[in-house]
Formats: sequence, structure tokens, C-alpha cells
Amino acid sequence: MAVQVNLVDESVDVNSSLDSIVIINNIYSIPGGKSLDTTGYTSDVLQAGHVIIKETATGNYKPMPVSGAAYAALPAGHEYVGILNATILTKRPFAGVMTEGYVNENASPYPVATIKAAFMTATLNEIKFRGDLS
Repeated sequence: MAVQVNLVDESVDVNSSLDSIVIINNIYSIPGGKSLDTTGYTSDVLQAGHVIIKETATGNYKPMPVSGAAYAALPAGHEYVGILNATILTKRPFAGVMTEGYVNENASPYPVATIKAAFMTATLNEIKFRGDLS
């Protein structure tokens, strides 16, 4: 019997409708973006507004780990670097990483309250978190 290969990807529901609501103002992003190391990340989709970290030893950029419906602790040997500026598939992790701008924390994919102070210190307060503006 001949080898068979599936050329059709499984369908994934990608909802990017909140991207422009989460990212209020993208002042500066890393030119050309970054390829993320998504090893161990179980979701099929990374939503705009997800916190991005970097492993200091390797320089690899990664999505911040999550535990349930919240961000997990920052892994040892990692630092905060920015915010994902558009929704992407985990299996194609070509990411725009915002390093200066405004994020609507009320529309972010995970609550930032527990990591906000450390994140803002690490990113030199170049990223501001704001609630919905009415």
C-alpha cells in the first residue's frame, strides 16, 4: 500500500474580530515580527493582546504560558517583551510584536492584573494598559 498524506489542514475557528478593540494604538512593533516558539502551547489560536516573552538564554520569543483562564507565572530565565498585535494560528506562529502602544486590558484574551506591574517595569512602561473608553 502506498503512503498517504493529508494535504488538507483541520479547520480551526479563528475569531479576529476583537483585534482592533484590544490593540487601541500600535505605536511601534518589532520590524519584521518574530517567529514564536509555541512548544507546549495547547491552544490552536493566539489572540491579539497575548503577552509575549523571550527566553534570555536562547533569544526565542514565546507566548506567555497560561493556566486555565489566566496567565501563569513568568518562567525562570524569561523576560516580558511585548504584546501580540494580531490573532494568529499557533501552528503558523509568525507574530507581530508590539513594543510601544496602548492595550485595552478589558478586551485582552487573559486578565493582566496579576502581571501588569512586572510587565510594565520590564517593558519600560512603553506599553500602557487602559480600560474601555466610553
